[in-house]
Parts: sequence; C-alpha cells; structure tokens
Amino acid sequence: MVKEYYRLAKPGIVYGNLLTTLAAYLFASRWQLVTSAIWINFLATMFGLGFVIASACVFNNYIDRDIDQKMARTQDRALVSGAISNTMALLYGAILALIGFALLVCFVNILTTIIALIGIIVYVFAYTFSKRKTEWATEIGSIAGAVPIVVGYTAYTNNFDWTAVILFLILALWQMPHFYSIALHRFDEYAAAGIPVLPLKRGTWETKVRILLYIFAFGVAGFALAYFGYAGFAYLVVVEIAAIVWFWLGTGGFSAEDGVQWARKLFFSSLFVLVIFCVMLSVATLLP
Repeated sequence: MVKEYYRLAKPGIVYGNLLTTLAAYLFASRWQLVTSAIWINFLATMFGLGFVIASACVFNNYIDRDIDQKMARTQDRALVSGAISNTMALLYGAILALIGFALLVCFVNILTTIIALIGIIVYVFAYTFSKRKTEWATEIGSIAGAVPIVVGYTAYTNNFDWTAVILFLILALWQMPHFYSIALHRFDEYAAAGIPVLPLKRGTWETKVRILLYIFAFGVAGFALAYFGYAGFAYLVVVEIAAIVWFWLGTGGFSAEDGVQWARKLFFSSLFVLVIFCVMLSVATLLP
C-alpha cells in the first residue's frame, strides 16, 4: 500500500522538477551553503517544494482518473484500479500540500511560497481541466512546469528579477518540444482518451514544425542568460551545443521512416538536454 501512495505522487515528475530547483539554488547561492541558516533554507526549499509538487500530482491523478483508465500507460494507477479510494487520495494530497507550504512559509520566504502556490493552481486547475478542451493546454502546463526553477532561485535571493524571468522562459520553452514528443509517441493513446493534443488537432507536420521553433527559442533563451552576464562562456558553449544537437535531431522527424520511434528518441534527448542545462546552470558561476 505504501508503494501505491508513493506512485500516486508521481515521483518521476517530482524528482525531475526538483533537479531544476536544485540547479537554480546552487546557481543563485554560488554554492555558498556555509551556514546552518542557509542549509535550513535549502532543505526546506527542496522538501517543501517536493511535497507541493507531489500534492499537485495526487490531485491531478484524482481529476484524471476517468481518462487514465482509457490509456494503456495509466490503467494501473491506484485510483483506476481502486487500490486507493478517492477520499483517501484527496486527504493524502491535502496533507502533502499542507506540509509543503508550511515548510516554505516557515523556513524559506513568502515570495517563494506564492510562486509555488501559483504553480500548483495552474497545474491542478488550469492545465488539468484545459487539456480536455484545447491543444493549448500544453502551453498552460509549461507555466507550472517552469515554476520549480524560479522557486530554486527566489528561495535564496528572495527576489524576482530578470534572471528569474530568463530561467522561467528557458524551462517553459524546453517543455514544449518535450511534451510534443510525448504526444507524438503516445498519439494513439491520447486519441483513445479523447485528449486534444496538438498532433490530433493540427497534425504531425505542424507539431514537428513547432518542435523546431520551440527548440530554437530555448536556445535563444539559454543564450540570453549568458548575454546579460548571468552566466559565463563555458555555460554558453555547452548549453548551445546541446540545443543545436537537439534541433538537429528534431529535423529528423520530417524524414523519419518510423515517426513513433523518432518521437521516442526525441523525448529522451530532451531529458538529456535538461540534465546538461541543469548541470551547467549549477556551476555557471564557478566557471569562466
């Protein structure tokens, strides 16, 4: 049963988002975790946001339980199988949110708490409900997905400035090709569930074009962080090479014999790019 509750919180999503939070915190702090107060702030940020994200995932599972039973990859989720009751899921989500926000309020700062609250509201309500109605839900979801990196930055600085804006844009833009590759790879499943993702509404060709446009925009946003002096040359070179390779892989979609297999490879390449970006962001202030 513990395993079911653990899976209900979508740990993969939680850990993935906390990776960006960690990178942004190390970037903002310049690795100066030298006092007990900073360590408390750091740990409260990571655990607090982790609980908040987990609660959002639980609420998302609750709302999506009807469409989860129509998709092969989600048919074994606890709320679909009945392993966890709807009431217990809501209680579980509420407890996670309470713990998470308590940690952020008491040990981080109010600005960061508000940003995290905006993220959970956008994800649970705006994104979860809009994805049943419009292909633009992906753009809405990217807002929530870009919140964790901002949280990592503001948790240390207690300031929402242009650096935070650029970090937000980088993650929001990264998510679009990432999500579109999932939609292409899981095309039949989304069709069966009646979810109007972009490939279903606009076709695969337009989806592939948008993937390239968003990868290009991601590269521009990544460049901006160095151009305005927030990161150095080493960061710029590595991140831009990753973006160029990602773009090149994206162009392969127009000639791929197996579009599903290409989309799957592009999905994994997007994760690789995210890891590279997070590593370089975390050490950007330590390198030339």
